Amino acid sequence: MIRFDRASKRYPNGREALSGVSFEVAAGEMVFLTGRSGAGKSTILKLIALLERPTRGTVLVNGRNTGTLPSRKVPAFRRELGIVFQDHRLLTERSVFDNVALPLYAAHAPLREIDKRVRAALDQVGLLDRARSLPLELSVGEQQRVGLARAVVVKPRLLIADEPTGNLDPALSLEVMDIFRRFNDVGVTVVVASHDLELVRRSGKREIIVVGGRVHEGDPEDTGELPVMRAEHGSGHLGTDLKIEAER
Repeated sequence: MIRFDRASKRYPNGREALSGVSFEVAAGEMVFLTGRSGAGKSTILKLIALLERPTRGTVLVNGRNTGTLPSRKVPAFRRELGIVFQDHRLLTERSVFDNVALPLYAAHAPLREIDKRVRAALDQVGLLDRARSLPLELSVGEQQRVGLARAVVVKPRLLIADEPTGNLDPALSLEVMDIFRRFNDVGVTVVVASHDLELVRRSGKREIIVVGGRVHEGDPEDTGELPVMRAEHGSGHLGTDLKIEAER
């Protein structure tokens, strides 16, 4: 499903965010990316989502080389992914239903199909009864679940998330992570970047530790990493770059 082969990413300012990264994620697997802020987790997600292309090496997603995929095929490539943001990225003046339907509107899906799939997605995250509500009428946890419904409404084979529980309390974090696990249980490949090491370890899923632009697997103490619970912010955040991309 995902293969990084000695992939590196150097930005125009000379900063090398990733250096010689190699790992694989099998179809149907659920994997966590952990590490300090600035370690390279968001850059890995950007390369998977084709918001960035590798400077060197190879990144394969669903059998396609993201470094050589023609630009005209990038929108179709992204429509096959589900992406969940830490800060929801919801349109506050539009209903929950319309927020979830956005990817289907963009794909010009038939209205009957949109109605069916949006309702199914909201039902999966327990929010079918809030379809006509506005996002600001919901709790923070409910808003995050709307973002998750929007990500899965396209029936993606791959679901990626950048700090999806960063703004939630422990109980809500467990609730959201349980929804990710349910999608993984039906065959969706899931990659989650998270600082919440306790939540990651409780999941029992595979952990890829990102340290200084390189990846390791195993105990973070072996890499010198210390547990960090603070959420990532700043220009490297996945959601920020997607917003900029959408406005181009």
